[in-house]
Amino acid sequence: MRRHGVHFQPSLSGALHTARTNAFFMGGGKALVNAYFRSAERLGVQVRYDAGVVDIEMDGDRFVAAHIGARDVQGRHLPAERIEARTCVLAAGGFESNREWLREAWGRNERGEWPSDNFLIRGTRFNNGVLLRRMIDLGADTVGDPTQAHMVAIDARAPLYDGGICTRIDCVSLGIVVNRDSQRFYDEGEDFWPKRYAIWGRLVAQQPGQVGFSIIDQKALGRFMPPVFPGTTANTLEELAQRLGLPVQAFVDTVRAYNEACRTGTFDHTRLDDCHTVGVQPAKSHWARPIDTPPFYGYPLRPGVTFTYLGLRTDETAAVHFAGRPSPNLFVAGEMMAGNVLGKGYTAGVGMSIGTAFGRIAGVSAAAAAGHHYPFDENDHDRATA
Repeated sequence: MRRHGVHFQPSLSGALHTARTNAFFMGGGKALVNAYFRSAERLGVQVRYDAGVVDIEMDGDRFVAAHIGARDVQGRHLPAERIEARTCVLAAGGFESNREWLREAWGRNERGEWPSDNFLIRGTRFNNGVLLRRMIDLGADTVGDPTQAHMVAIDARAPLYDGGICTRIDCVSLGIVVNRDSQRFYDEGEDFWPKRYAIWGRLVAQQPGQVGFSIIDQKALGRFMPPVFPGTTANTLEELAQRLGLPVQAFVDTVRAYNEACRTGTFDHTRLDDCHTVGVQPAKSHWARPIDTPPFYGYPLRPGVTFTYLGLRTDETAAVHFAGRPSPNLFVAGEMMAGNVLGKGYTAGVGMSIGTAFGRIAGVSAAAAAGHHYPFDENDHDRATA
């Protein structure tokens, strides 16, 4: 990555444990992509903008051509273009921005609601799964549960698309989480935040109205990365419940029951400490401290989908499989095949790791299928663009 112009930086302060487990590149995802684009252009690779791939043409399990739906500078649709090639790598993402597909996957719940209608999309609005659906229709083998995804509990006030990491609420393990009925529904201290943060989107998705509320007190401040939106604050639990629109007495009863159940030992949010609850359900396994020091803070939560896990089945060569056999010249990388690695849950950085590792594997395999050998000579533009 560094050879292609990507710069790394130290872990952010307040991002628990990631300094030991994650490498952060400077400037975020857009800076990463821009670095790769510049490197590709130096190699002579032609980049086509506003040119969505609308179809993949196959001969059995062999890739033949891609069909491009382009636009001119005025935004007008141009006639579809057919591009033949000796090999192809699919890296077109999942379907998290396709509301109809999300409805199809999640269905209605027992209350007659469409849970997916309340999902926010952390990334681009353009991941509609067009090529994923087309490949499924063409008989490609699939892997993964369509309802499983990298789904984070994010601030309910975040925009529908492109909210990104700054909308994440990182204080879940430092307090409690209640639903709109003021009831807790899961162990907030089960494990470290980088290992558990992506289960909370799915947990909130299973609650009434697909909404939750992260509740902390003054003691938690400074121990988590502050979100982009300020929390709702109050000096009493009753006042906080009113401001959050929650049933007041039920909220007060829930917090008091939790407080009474806390067995506070040596609090240490950098390890699995001995602060836990006794006699309350759900239990809190670690970092359990009474919520008793005003001001109190509340953050509204919604499920925020980063990427979906349903994808194309592949192997260590990144080849797309048809009827259990690898295609000789069609490969897949990134979110479109993440379900081969991720069945459910998530841990910080895995998505980037999948994209980076299988992007490289797919590129090497595709080059070999086209009759080339890796690594390329970076000055050999003819071979690189072939």
